[in-house]
Amino acid sequence: MTATYDINTDIGKIRLLIGDTILTPAPHFTDEELQVFLTLEGSVNLAAAAALEAWAASFSESATSETIGDYSYSKKSVQNKLELAQKLRDKENNTPAMGWSEMDLETFGENTGEGLET
Repeated sequence: MTATYDINTDIGKIRLLIGDTILTPAPHFTDEELQVFLTLEGSVNLAAAAALEAWAASFSESATSETIGDYSYSKKSVQNKLELAQKLRDKENNTPAMGWSEMDLETFGENTGEGLET
């Protein structure tokens, strides 16, 4: 199992989006695990969302808050990861599959001889 962090790769981009960039002593996900998310989901944003959801699920057994004497704190890791996952899914769903283009009527047919005849 390998773990690399190169933002020029899709695996590196997923690591950056989910905050899994510290590789020592060990990252949360291996490259192979992130590749599975990428293969299943089909895009970097959706793979990152799936990884965040899996990461959040790994916290489901732990308490949501802890009290030590007079000191207490709440763990919002699960909520934060799920909120970021939803933002990434929304971003992916709101990105058009292709951009609009306009036909250039001034040069239409110039190279092919087709177009409006005079």
